[in-house]
Amino acid sequence: MLCVASGAFLLSLATAEFTLDWQHSVEHTLWWERWRITDAGLAPVAARITASGAGMEPPPDAVLRDGVWEFTPTVPPQRDIWLGASGASMGGWQLCAGGQCHDLPEGDGPLHLWSAPDCTRP
Repeated sequence: MLCVASGAFLLSLATAEFTLDWQHSVEHTLWWERWRITDAGLAPVAARITASGAGMEPPPDAVLRDGVWEFTPTVPPQRDIWLGASGASMGGWQLCAGGQCHDLPEGDGPLHLWSAPDCTRP
C-alpha cells in the first residue's frame, strides 16, 4: 500500500507502482518520475526532465529524446520520501497510480510518502 500524508491529508493507494510529476518553481521545467514499491522501500525506476537548470541537471547518462531528458535514477530504495510543498511550484505535485491521478495538497508542510500495510505510521 502506498501512503501519502501532509497535515490532516492522508491518501492510501493499493498499488505496486506510481508516478510523480511537478513543475520546478524557478525554472518552470517539468519533472516526472516513476517509482516501484519493493520490500526494501520505494524505488525510483525512471525519470524525465524537460530542461536543465537550478539544480535540475540531467545526469551524464541521460538521453535526449524528443526534447526530453530521460534517465534511470541511481538512488537506492527509500523507506520514506519527503516532498517539498511550498505552494511556489506553479501547480504542485501530481501522483498517478492505477489509472488515476491525484493533485497533492500544498501549503500544509512537506508531503510524506511511504509503504505500509495499513498507512497508520505517518
